[in-house]
Amino acid sequence: MNIFRLAGDVSHLVAILILLMKIWRSKSCAGISGKSQVLFALVFTTRYLDLFTVYISAYNTVMKVVFLALSYATVYLIYMRFRNSYDSENDTFRVEFLLVPVIGLSFLENYAFTPLEILWTFSIFLESVAIMPQLFMITKTGEAESITTHYLFFLGLYRALYIANWVWRYHTEGFYDQIAIVSGVVQTIFYCDFFYLYVTRVLRGKGKMSLPMPV
Repeated sequence: MNIFRLAGDVSHLVAILILLMKIWRSKSCAGISGKSQVLFALVFTTRYLDLFTVYISAYNTVMKVVFLALSYATVYLIYMRFRNSYDSENDTFRVEFLLVPVIGLSFLENYAFTPLEILWTFSIFLESVAIMPQLFMITKTGEAESITTHYLFFLGLYRALYIANWVWRYHTEGFYDQIAIVSGVVQTIFYCDFFYLYVTRVLRGKGKMSLPMPV
């Protein structure tokens, strides 16, 4: 494992913990897209179906369990524990517009036409677009709390670090995963505008990050 992979995993974990702590401490999930969190839980579920059949390392197994547990804990807090604070009126992104093409691509583009491989491919494609309901919600409301933007920043940083990880592995191991790389690049592109706003507004102490309202 290289430093980029490790840093990417840590950034991913920090992003999820930031979100969980925000919800738990404020006793509110206002501003958080439940739809995005359900999609991320689906990503981890379909990707880690080999949890009990394939052993790679203790680190790999622990991280799989942690991400699964935290993703479902987040969904539970949003839709059960603090459901009264869930902003369903603004969390209106049509997830079927993501799921249908992702399912189709998973059957068309995969490394082996087997159930586990198709589901793994589905998880890779879905992860690249799972954040869209959250970004749509922020655009619709016109602003996001600083803690929510910190979550998004670390989530985007995780994908950027994984791109560096793939570059490193290609040059040192000759490893090349076209599906993961293309999906990762697409996901990172979604964060580009957000990164700019995060640096120019949030890190300069302006509190909530305002975004242009949709016309």
